[in-house]
Amino acid sequence: MRLEQVTLSAVLLKHNLAIFLKSGALWMCIVLNPHCKLEQKASWLKQLKKWNSVDVCPWEDGNHGNELPNLTNALPQGANANQDSSNRPHRTVFTRAIEACDLHWQDSHLQHIISSDLYTNYCYHDDTENLLFDSHGWPLWHEHVPTACARVDALRSHGYPREALRLAIAIVNTLRRQQQKQLEMFRAQKKELLHRGVTSITNLEGWVGHPLDPIGTLFSSLMEACRVDDENFHGFSDFMENMGQCKSLEYQHLPAHKFLEEGESYLTLAVEVALIGLGQQRIMPDGLYAQEKVCRNEEQLISKLQEIELDDTLVKIFRKQAVFLLEAGPYSGLGEVTHRESVPMHTFAKYLFTSLLPHDAELAYKTALRAMRLLVLESTAPSGDMSRPHHIASVVPNRYPRWFTLSHIESQQCELASTMLTAAKGDVRRLETVLESIQKNIHSSSHIFKLAQDAFKIATLMDSLPDITLLKVSLELGLQVMRMTLSTLNWRRREMVRWLVTCATEVGVYALDSIMQNWFTLFTPTEATSIVATTVMSNSTIVRLHLDCHQQEKLAGSARTLALQCAMKDPQNCALSALTLCEKDHIAFETAYQIVLDAATTGMSYSQLFTIARYMEHRGYPMRAYKLATLAMTHLNLSYNQDTHPAINDVLWACALSHSLGKNELAAIIPLVVKSVKCATVLSDILRRCTLTTPGMVGLHGRRNSGKLMSLDKAPLRQLLDATIGAYINTTHSRLTHISPRHYSEFIEFLSKARETFLMAHDGHIQFTQFIDNLKQIYKGKKKLMMLVRERFG
Repeated sequence: MRLEQVTLSAVLLKHNLAIFLKSGALWMCIVLNPHCKLEQKASWLKQLKKWNSVDVCPWEDGNHGNELPNLTNALPQGANANQDSSNRPHRTVFTRAIEACDLHWQDSHLQHIISSDLYTNYCYHDDTENLLFDSHGWPLWHEHVPTACARVDALRSHGYPREALRLAIAIVNTLRRQQQKQLEMFRAQKKELLHRGVTSITNLEGWVGHPLDPIGTLFSSLMEACRVDDENFHGFSDFMENMGQCKSLEYQHLPAHKFLEEGESYLTLAVEVALIGLGQQRIMPDGLYAQEKVCRNEEQLISKLQEIELDDTLVKIFRKQAVFLLEAGPYSGLGEVTHRESVPMHTFAKYLFTSLLPHDAELAYKTALRAMRLLVLESTAPSGDMSRPHHIASVVPNRYPRWFTLSHIESQQCELASTMLTAAKGDVRRLETVLESIQKNIHSSSHIFKLAQDAFKIATLMDSLPDITLLKVSLELGLQVMRMTLSTLNWRRREMVRWLVTCATEVGVYALDSIMQNWFTLFTPTEATSIVATTVMSNSTIVRLHLDCHQQEKLAGSARTLALQCAMKDPQNCALSALTLCEKDHIAFETAYQIVLDAATTGMSYSQLFTIARYMEHRGYPMRAYKLATLAMTHLNLSYNQDTHPAINDVLWACALSHSLGKNELAAIIPLVVKSVKCATVLSDILRRCTLTTPGMVGLHGRRNSGKLMSLDKAPLRQLLDATIGAYINTTHSRLTHISPRHYSEFIEFLSKARETFLMAHDGHIQFTQFIDNLKQIYKGKKKLMMLVRERFG
């Protein structure tokens, strides 16, 4: 099928923006056929405009149209060349092809470029912007770069590879001359620009990620020329299809073209134009698809570059371009001053760094460190001067949420930093510089944590001794993460804290001591006690550090100080950990216990106090446990129907503890129980247990006391018995208020349990009979239920 036979109906079968964009670029290639007839172009234009007017015709950036000026017609060849950009409609996938219908090939300079290898002019005057020849006398072509490269693509596609190569070389020479001029311009105004600290965007359309892929076109054309003989140089070869197997191909510095400098070849030119395009400062485009395309095309181009083995000639190109990019100011994405809206250079800089490192480490680090910036996330970053084009200035404030690929960009920034850390192992000066760059430029705690982990792994490789400098970098990054996430919710926080302790352990005992002394800037009180201090004081840590007794005690002292500070700050969550950590030091333990007592009346719940009380009993402090249990009881309130409440076990335990200590302790806790517990079944359970054994039966040293069972007619059990009977009466009335027939049998069983308690009193039988008679009288309307009551209780 001929290219011009492609129709929109065929394309519409593919509901994919990438397909649409490729078809738009394909149509541009079609209408740029250098030998097509005017009537044929007119027919295509009519068809393209028809498709362009359809409501569902996709916009070029995949999100919304942009309002860029008519950049395709950069040369005043068409009637619409000077159209006011503010009145332009949105750009669709066919807009560029429609605009390209105004382009022609009649320009005599252009014809000379593509027709001859001998077209030169040595009358050079470097006083105008759009010179036709450079200082070597070689031809230049000053057309809008994507449009000029579309011409190259069209020539290749229509069977004119020699012509395409000639034009490609002229374009690259023009780009190199422009790069030199831009450097000179920047040097002339450098002082003023650096003083202002802001710059405008110099390229509204980046060449990498552009719908017409200008850099990819130049690179492909030149690389194709590297691997074919002049005699066999024909047509649009299978270059792109073979790129996947490039490692098996031999790219050669084939005989130089007339318009190349000495020592240059198509290969050096291809590499250089790729570096120029990748290093161009350009604005981040609008729309998710357009932004993803920038990332994807950059990675594709770098992938192709990586398949080329660097020799001395290519290393010189890398050096030359790296220096240019560092010094070229706002024309370069690696310049000293870049706009906060410009596309970051992390991916490209990582490639430059790894390529230059074996040959020029100083330049490699300088390039990578410069690229670490991510200005769009800098809260203090200037928004740019207001002399920029109006449509850019209007979207500057708070624009970064529209950077849809920001997470990917931050990942690439992290990868660049990790690559530098790995390379800098063993070099103290470099490591310090890279650390400073990370701390200054990376804003994501998760990425800093990843870098800390990376540095730790590199520093502790099994085949060598740990690199202490890199370990310290790892620890420093970990500390930064702790500070960044201290007051924010982070689901990985617990993992981060545990990792930091591991890292500090590897650094040494002084690092552990330091993080414990400065815990309040790094951890919450709970983290500091339950994770940090507990891990530091574990046997495994002590063994790992090979500590002597003096060092162990010093570390334990820091842990105890931390524990007491945390208990003071957050007794609810830290008191138990503090007591545990202070067990081996009498004064510290007493201090922790007093903190609990002080906090018990106001700041602690009954469940927290019961937990600590049980711990005290387990540790052999029954009287302290009893004290805490009584304090816990004052916070508790169990209503009549809470017979499955989780605190019931604690209440039973507290009463059993009091009972084991003696009559006085039991007598003291029963009024608290009566006040706090209104649940009849719980009270009857406590009452039954208290009547089975003598209080304090197992006393000190295991000797049995010769005490007697306590009387139910006297305090304190009489008070408990009365309260239990009262609870049964109140619960009965409460249950009868809303009882349904399906609960009648359950209610009769409840009354049976109540009778057991009533009968414990010396006049219990009489009390229960009166109670049942009252029920029959008050609830006589519930005939079926009262009949069941009579059957069971008379």
